[in-house]
Amino acid sequence: MSVQLYTGSLSLVRKSGVGRAVEHQREMLRRSGIDVTVRPSPDARVVHCNTVFPDSLAAALWAKLRGKKVVFYGHSTMEDFRDSFRGSNFLAPLFRRWIMLCYNRGDVVITPTEYSRRLLTDYGVRRPVYALSNGVDTGFFAPSQERRQAFRAQYGLREEDKVVMSVGHTIARKGLPEFVQLARSLPDVRFFWFGHTPPELIPRNIREAMDNAPENLCFPGFVEREELRDAYCGCDVFAFLSHEETEGIVVLEALACGIPVVLRDIPVYEGWLTHGVQVYKAGDDAQVLREVSGLLDGSLPSLAEAGLQTARSRSLEAMGALLRGIYEKEHLPYDTPAQLLPDQLARRQAAMLPGSRHWMG
Repeated sequence: MSVQLYTGSLSLVRKSGVGRAVEHQREMLRRSGIDVTVRPSPDARVVHCNTVFPDSLAAALWAKLRGKKVVFYGHSTMEDFRDSFRGSNFLAPLFRRWIMLCYNRGDVVITPTEYSRRLLTDYGVRRPVYALSNGVDTGFFAPSQERRQAFRAQYGLREEDKVVMSVGHTIARKGLPEFVQLARSLPDVRFFWFGHTPPELIPRNIREAMDNAPENLCFPGFVEREELRDAYCGCDVFAFLSHEETEGIVVLEALACGIPVVLRDIPVYEGWLTHGVQVYKAGDDAQVLREVSGLLDGSLPSLAEAGLQTARSRSLEAMGALLRGIYEKEHLPYDTPAQLLPDQLARRQAAMLPGSRHWMG
C-alpha cells in the first residue's frame, strides 16, 4: 500500500505556495518512511488532494468509491480568496460554499495553521481538521554568503547596497500597493518583488501600481527556487505585507535563510511568530516603514537567529513525523518502503526520479 499525491491540475498552481506545499508533502512522506507515488495505483490506499479545482473533487469521489481514504489539504479559505484576482470579492461567498463541499468529501482535512483550522471549523467542515505546517526544506534554504554574493552579482549590486525583497502573486492581498509605496519612501534602497500572476487576472489598480512603480523597485517575475534562495540570502530585509494567509511558506523560507523579517500583524502568525522575538510585525504602513528602516540602519536588532531556529523547528523531517502521527491517529493505511517487495520498491523509486514522466519536480 502507498499514498498517492493527486497531481491533476497541479500545473495551474505550480508557481504558487500550493505547488510548493505539494513538493513538501512528497518529501515529508518520504522522510517519515511512508511510501508515496504521484500516479494512480491500485496499491495506493490514501489519496492526497491539494487543490479545489473540479478535477480534485472528482478524484476524491472516485477514490472514495474504490474504498480509498482521502486527505484534503485546506490551503484555501474564503478570506485569502478575497482581494486576489479579478472578480474574487464578488465570488468569495460562492468560493466558501465550494471549498466546504470539497473538504467535506475528505476523511481528514489538514490545514497549515491553527488560524486556518479555526476558519474551516467555523465554516462547518465536518471532518477532523488538523493544523500542520507546510514546513520548509532547511537543507536547501539556509544562510550562505556565497549565495548572497551570487544574487548581488546577478543584479549588479554592491555589498553596501541595501536590499528589501518580497515574494508572492502580484495581487492586492499580498500587499503589493503598500510595497510599492515603501519603495517610493526609501529611494536609496533597492527593492525586489518576486512572483507572477497571469496578466488577465490582475486587477487594473495593481497593473497601474506596477506600471508606476519607482525606479528602485524591480519585478523579476517568477524564478525557480535556486534563484529565489539566492535572493533571500542576498537581501537585507524580507518585507511580507500580505493582508491574509493560511501560513506563508515564503516567510519560512526567508527565516530559514537567516534574513530579518517584517510582517503585517495579522492573525495567522499568532502562536508561532512573536513581534520582537523572531520577527517584527506592523499594524500600519507607517510602522512598516519604521521597522524596515530600523533594520537597514541597525537601530533595530535583526532577530534573525531566533527566526532561523523557528524555521528549523518546522523542517520537513519534523513535519513529516507529525504527518505520520496524524495517519496513525486516524488509522489511515500505509506501508513503509521496508514492507514492500524489492520489485515493488524499485518501481516506486523509479517513478519518483527526475526524468520519469510521473515525477512531480
